[in-house]
Amino acid sequence: MTALPHVGPATAEAGAAPEREWRPPSYWPFVIPALVVVLAVIVFPWAFTIWMSLNEWKVGSPTTFVGLANYLRLPKDPRFVEAVAHTLVYTALSVLLPLVFGTFAAVVFHMNFLGRGVLRAIFIMPMMATPVAIALIWTMMFHPQLGVLNYLLSLVGLPPQLWVFHPSTVIPSLVLVETWQWTPLVMLIVLGGIAAIPAEPYESAQLDGASLWQMFRYITLPLIAPFLFIAAMIRMIDAVKSFDIIFAITQGGPGSASETINLYLYSVAFTYYDLGYGSAIAVILFLLIVALAALLLHLRRRAQWTETGGGA
Repeated sequence: MTALPHVGPATAEAGAAPEREWRPPSYWPFVIPALVVVLAVIVFPWAFTIWMSLNEWKVGSPTTFVGLANYLRLPKDPRFVEAVAHTLVYTALSVLLPLVFGTFAAVVFHMNFLGRGVLRAIFIMPMMATPVAIALIWTMMFHPQLGVLNYLLSLVGLPPQLWVFHPSTVIPSLVLVETWQWTPLVMLIVLGGIAAIPAEPYESAQLDGASLWQMFRYITLPLIAPFLFIAAMIRMIDAVKSFDIIFAITQGGPGSASETINLYLYSVAFTYYDLGYGSAIAVILFLLIVALAALLLHLRRRAQWTETGGGA
């Protein structure tokens, strides 16, 4: 019987794989420039904005640290509270209406008919125009005496409207411009979702005698729900921070009837030169966008859970 050789500690250590010397990853030279750009373009401006919001800083005056005083001042500012209300109303309408009309347009353009490609190209043209050009054209169309919109109303026997020149109609009028411009974007997103739906569910529904509305309600709409959430997210973020169209058409007027948070921020920072208070408004605007985006994501996750639970 052969005795097994004794393996001591020294032998075990010698048999172990040698530890590799740590070396920096080879991809660091490619990562560092991107990291520097992110820090310079995103992180530093936001950090500097937060720092400014904690100071009283007006152009031409020294900065004074005031802590949360600028934030505590916001709820007591009636103009800011009014701007928040205008922003929420404007955002809700600017998301809902393009979703409804964009989904309807996607269903229509998914059908096969003569000239569909040409009509699609014409339909998406509004989202290609520059905001200032759109604002100038719609301002002329909104004119109470010379605008084409009141002329069209007169053809069907409706009284003329003041459109953007009256506080009660200015936000719906601006939403009309927003809907006209961004419904094509929603249409393209939803159209991609409809095109990805297989034909088998529709064929089965037709054999069961389902109507067009029932097929849309129980087949198309649930399957394009993820695309609708994506479109709603994009539209929500864009509508909350909307500035160019509103500023070019009304500049927040008449009075402050169409002044959103972004316009009030512009007035505070670049008209009254109160950079500290304006920075606090910018931080609140960012938090509002994050909160609304988180709400949409929560609704999407809840909808997924409901669909999973319902199908179990």
